[in-house]
Amino acid sequence: MTPPDKSTEVTAAGIARLAGVGRAAVSNWRRRHGDFPKPVGGTDTSPAFALAEVERWLRAQGKLVEVPLRERVWQQLAGHPAGPSTALAHTGLALLLLRDRPPAWLALSAVSDERLAALLPGELDAVVTTRFGVRRSRAVRVPAPAELLPSVPLLRGAADLAAELGAHRTYEFLLGRQLDANPRQYTLTPEGPAALMAHLAGPARTVLDPACGTGALLRAAPARPDQHLYGQDSAPELAALTALRLALHSDATVRTMAADTLRADAYDDRRADAVLCHPPFNERNWGHDELAYDPRWTYGFPARAESELAWVQHALARLVDGGAAVLLMPPAAASRRSGRRIRADLLRRGALRAVIALPAGAAPPYNLPLHVWVLRRPGPAVPPAPELLLVEAAGALAAEGRDRHWPAVQDAVLDVWRHFDKHGTAERPGLARSVPVLELLDDEVDLAPARRLPPPAADGATPDLAAVREGLGEALRRAADLSPALPPPAPAPAPCPSLTTVGELARAGALTLHNGTGAGGGGVPVLTDHDVLTGAAPSGTTPPGTALSGTSPSGTAASGTAPDAAAADGTVVRTEPGDVVVPVFGGGAAARVIDEATAGAALGRGLTLLRPDPAALDPWFLAGFLRGTANHRRASSYASTSARLDVRRLELPRLPLAGQRGYSERFRELAAFEDALRQAAGLGERLVRGMHDGLTEGTLLPE
Repeated sequence: MTPPDKSTEVTAAGIARLAGVGRAAVSNWRRRHGDFPKPVGGTDTSPAFALAEVERWLRAQGKLVEVPLRERVWQQLAGHPAGPSTALAHTGLALLLLRDRPPAWLALSAVSDERLAALLPGELDAVVTTRFGVRRSRAVRVPAPAELLPSVPLLRGAADLAAELGAHRTYEFLLGRQLDANPRQYTLTPEGPAALMAHLAGPARTVLDPACGTGALLRAAPARPDQHLYGQDSAPELAALTALRLALHSDATVRTMAADTLRADAYDDRRADAVLCHPPFNERNWGHDELAYDPRWTYGFPARAESELAWVQHALARLVDGGAAVLLMPPAAASRRSGRRIRADLLRRGALRAVIALPAGAAPPYNLPLHVWVLRRPGPAVPPAPELLLVEAAGALAAEGRDRHWPAVQDAVLDVWRHFDKHGTAERPGLARSVPVLELLDDEVDLAPARRLPPPAADGATPDLAAVREGLGEALRRAADLSPALPPPAPAPAPCPSLTTVGELARAGALTLHNGTGAGGGGVPVLTDHDVLTGAAPSGTTPPGTALSGTSPSGTAASGTAPDAAAADGTVVRTEPGDVVVPVFGGGAAARVIDEATAGAALGRGLTLLRPDPAALDPWFLAGFLRGTANHRRASSYASTSARLDVRRLELPRLPLAGQRGYSERFRELAAFEDALRQAAGLGERLVRGMHDGLTEGTLLPE
C-alpha cells in the first residue's frame, strides 16, 4: 500500500496554483534546481509529482509559507489515485456522515488512518441506508476499507474544511472545482435556467429528473416538507454524486438510480408531481428500434432523429394527472417536420402549455437560443387548454452572453407565465402571445415563438426612437468636447526612463496582486472580462451561498494569505476604488480603474486586480502604462488559438508620485473620451436597429 502522504499527485498547473506563479515558473524551477522533486506519474508531456514532496521543496525554497486548506483539500481530491470522481464520492459520504451524525465522525477521526478506514464502512452503511433506502446499491455504494484507506487524508481535510464552511458548502466547492476543471465531461444546467424551470413547474412534493447529470435541476426545486427527490442518469458516477449533493443540500428523501432512462426506466412504478429535465440533444442511439411498442409513446412513436420528443413523452408518462413537466429543448424540436405529428397531438390533448425561447448563451450548447417546454399531464379533471403560450425572451430582452441580464429574463418570463396560467391568455408585444391551438394545427405545426409573435406596439416606436436620436446627438457633442488635445512631442533625443515591472513593484510592496475566482455569493455582481473590455457595469452573477470565508469586509484576502495568490484558495476578491483590473486572456490591451460605482463587485475569472499603495502609485498612471500596446506584446505568451498576459512582466517608468501626476491627468482624459465614444456607439446602433425594424415591420413609414 502506498503511504498516504505519497498517494496524492499534483501536476505542474497545480504546483503553479499552490505557489501563486505561472506554469512557466514551474518549468524553470525543474530545469534550474537539481533537487526539485522527480515525477512519480503522468506522462512525459504532463508529469505528475507527489504533493507532499512538492510542499516540502516549496517551503525549503521560501516559495510557500502555508498551503491554504481549500487548496490542499482540492489537490488531494484532484490527485487521488482512483480519480477525482471516486474521491468526490468518498468525500461526499464522509461529509454526509459528519452532517447527519457528527458524534460518529468525531469518534472515528480520533483513531489512526488504518483504523478509521476499517471502521468507516459500517458507519457509512447506516447513514446511506437511512438517506437513500435499501436500493442504494443502484447509485451510492459504500466502499470497502481497502478502497477508503488512500482517501483518509482527504476525508480528514474535508472535515476540517467543513468546520469552516459547513458540509454542504464544502461539497459544493469541491464539486464546482471539478466541474470547472473538466467542462467538456459534463453537460451543465446553469443556475439561472434551472431556477426558472423549477419556478415554472411550481411547488411539488415529489420531483423527478430522469437525466439528472450533476443534480442542478433537482437542487433548484423549491423545498417543501416531506419532499421526495428522484433522479436517474446513465452514468453511475453522476447518479452517486447527485445523490450526495442533494442529501447534503436538504433534508428531502433522495433516491437516484444509475441506468439508461429510456431503455431501463427505474421509476416505472412511480408518479411525480413535477418532472424537470435537461435531456441529451440529437441522440440517434436512444432505443428507437427496441422501444417501438413502448406504452409511453401515447402521442406518437418518435422518429430516430427526435430523441427529445421521446424524453417529452417519458416525462408526461411519469406525472400524476395535472402534474407539470418542464424540459430544456433544442430550438429545432419546435419546427422539425419529423416531429410535427407528435407536436400536433400534444396540442390537441392539451399536454403542451408553453414554449419559451431563451437568449442564446443561457445554457449549453451556448451558441443556440434554447427553448423551455412547459407541459401538463392531461386527466379527467384537467380540461385541455385552448391556447398555447409562446414567449420570445431572447429578442425582446436583448440578452447577451451566458449571465448578462438573466434576472430580467427570468422576471419577464415568470410574470407572463403566471398571468397565462391564471387567465388562460396573455399578450405582450414583442415578448409573448397566447395562440389558439387551432391556429397552430397546420401542415407544419411550427411552434417557434419568433414566428408567431406580434411586433412591438407601433404607438411606442417613434417616441422611443426620437429619444434615442436625441441622446445620440448629446453623446456625440459630449465626445467632441472631450476629444483630447494632442500633447507636445517629446524632445529629441528623449532620455530613456528607468523602467520597473509589476512583479518588482509587488515584491517591494507598492502594490498587491489578486486573481479573480468568479465567486461572489447571492446578490453580489461579478465584474467579468467582457465588462472590463467594454466599460460596462458588472454583469456576472454567482449562485447564492457560494461566497467563501476568508475575506475582510471590503472583500480582500484575510491576513496570512500571500499577496500574489490571494484568490488561490477560492477566496472572494472584491473591488475597491482605485484598484486597477486587467484581463489576462485574449490579447487586447485593456486596464480599468475601479470607481465608486463599480466598487464592491466580485472579481471574475480571467481578471487580475492590482491594488496600488496610494503613497507610491497613482492608479491612473498605473492603468495607463499597463494599456500600452508594445507593453502588452512583450508580456504576452501565445498559444495556437489564444493569448495570455503575464501581468507581472508589464513595465512602467520609475517615477515619484509627483512625477506621475501629469500622466495620470492625461490618462483620465482619454478614459472619459473613450466612455463617451462607447455611449455614442451604443446609441447609434440602437437607432439604426430600431429604424430598420420599424421600416420592415410597418411601425414606421418611409416618408
